[in-house]
Amino acid sequence: MIEVKEVIKRSQQKEFLEFPNKLYKGCPYYVPPLYLDEAKIFRKDYVYYDTCEAVYFNAYRDGKMAGRISGIIQRAANEKWGSKRVRFTRFDVVEDFEVARALFDAVEAWAKERGMEEVCGPLGFSDFEREGMLTYGFDQMSTFEEAYNYPYYPEFIERLGFVKEMGWTECQVRAPKNPEDLEEMQKMSDFVLRRYRLRIGEATSGKDFLRRYADGFFEIVDKAYEKLYGTVPFTERMKKMAMDNFALIIDNRFAIVILDENDKVVAMGICFPCIAAPMQIAGGHLTPKALLRTIRAIKHPDVIDLGLIGVEPEYLNRGVSVVIANQLARMLQDSSIRYADTNLNLEDNAAISNLWKRFDSTLNKRRSSYVKKLV
Repeated sequence: MIEVKEVIKRSQQKEFLEFPNKLYKGCPYYVPPLYLDEAKIFRKDYVYYDTCEAVYFNAYRDGKMAGRISGIIQRAANEKWGSKRVRFTRFDVVEDFEVARALFDAVEAWAKERGMEEVCGPLGFSDFEREGMLTYGFDQMSTFEEAYNYPYYPEFIERLGFVKEMGWTECQVRAPKNPEDLEEMQKMSDFVLRRYRLRIGEATSGKDFLRRYADGFFEIVDKAYEKLYGTVPFTERMKKMAMDNFALIIDNRFAIVILDENDKVVAMGICFPCIAAPMQIAGGHLTPKALLRTIRAIKHPDVIDLGLIGVEPEYLNRGVSVVIANQLARMLQDSSIRYADTNLNLEDNAAISNLWKRFDSTLNKRRSSYVKKLV
């Protein structure tokens, strides 16, 4: 017998949070989120509830936990895009199609009760959450910023009547192999900086970087990402939460900011030291040993994860992206860095696809977001 219950009690919340670690136990590719951050979704004062309504369900097969899912009404996104949508997220399930069906039936019923017309996802509260369902690269380790799922997930989704709406690609990028390519990139970067009177911003630490450039960073994000799929406006509380999270892992060695002659931020690229391995070992729990491993990974990374790349719209056609590319190439020339993982790039984002052509890059994952009409 399959039973789906709305998550209300603390014991149910714990089951919801811990289920992925049990489902993916022994899987070498799954990287859990930070448990303390995930647990915030059950706090009434969670920052996203200023603009969102959410529901959480657990599914049980013969009394045993077999799946979970969350539905989100992102009111700011619906208003921005003129839609009536519920996003599904945190969907995890054993290899049992009927359990998956029961979970989505619960979310769809919840959506219809609230006048929604579509269900889409996987999408979180904002772009700072994990999004997209893995459709290729099931034998590749996830980054800390992204979710993993088994190969049967997209099969289940399509059987449930969902169709692909958007896709992402992910690449591993290394410095260009040809020294002449590196030299040409450096010359182009120098030219763009001189022509438009730009300069590379400096910082003495990750915290100093945030102190100097956080405001300009979010201005760029709001403008550069405004028209991209699924994006939502950032509230002040969302910005503060993001900066608090960034402060834990940002390293000025892997953060790029480009300033104009008035010290205004016109472009940026944020990379993070990869902390997937320590999170994997600790199951997302920040124990003292896990904290030490994480600090070590931040100080001495062998992989870096790309977080965000953004350019002020008026500078998009001025070659500023080559300056960011050149700075990234210089990072990757460090013999201790094996590669950078791009994380999610929209399939239709030609600018970012062209950027990676300058590097020794390998496509290693694809993801999709799906939609289903309810009316």
